[in-house]
Amino acid sequence: MSRILFISLRTGELGPAVAEAEFNDVLAATGMRREDVDTRVLAGDSDAIGPVEGYAGVIVGGSSLNVTAPEYSPWQEHVHAELASLIRGRVPVFFVCFGISWLVAELGGTVGHSAPEASGKTAVMLADAAGDDPLLRGFPPTFAALTGHTENPEIIPPELTVLATGPTAPVQMVRYGDHVWATQFHAEMDAAAMKTRMDFFYDYGYFPLTEYDTIVASLPSVDVRWANELLRRFVSYCAHP
Repeated sequence: MSRILFISLRTGELGPAVAEAEFNDVLAATGMRREDVDTRVLAGDSDAIGPVEGYAGVIVGGSSLNVTAPEYSPWQEHVHAELASLIRGRVPVFFVCFGISWLVAELGGTVGHSAPEASGKTAVMLADAAGDDPLLRGFPPTFAALTGHTENPEIIPPELTVLATGPTAPVQMVRYGDHVWATQFHAEMDAAAMKTRMDFFYDYGYFPLTEYDTIVASLPSVDVRWANELLRRFVSYCAHP
């Protein structure tokens, strides 16, 4: 199997544990073996992604960063610059959650707080452009996924193609050129992964604390097969573009 690079954008005391959990979620969703995937963690402003030309593709995990923050730390500025280097290349890239906000802002669009979603189920509805997308061919017109975010894309720059929308998230998935994809939802998650992430970020504003038990109880009923299939399709596309 062609090698994939997983990039973690986690830092601080929780960083290592969250990065490891995300990595395991990606392995479970894609069916890849640990030895098929390399990991690079951008935990500080001296950490670099480095060359990626030797990889078939790159998956970038989520982050507690927000592009709508009033001020950026040196680490966030560094993360943004490192991600910009990825989309300038030709290696396929798949961004999860934070990456869609970053990508929209990087290309001149706007991000706000008009459509946040609490942790849990979301509906993903394919746009017309999805019919020609190599990752989405044959997908059902609507499928379920797991999500949780406090900011969202609002004005989409012309360089991006909207591939999916939703009743609670107007922009669920976009593509840049023919080699970069980004989702608002977490394509790597299942019920156990969502609970683990909720436990990590219990008081970060991703869900009402009074609804924790109700949300967790509802997670096993969410059919995430198509959301996970999206990551599997990306890995397959990277191996055979």
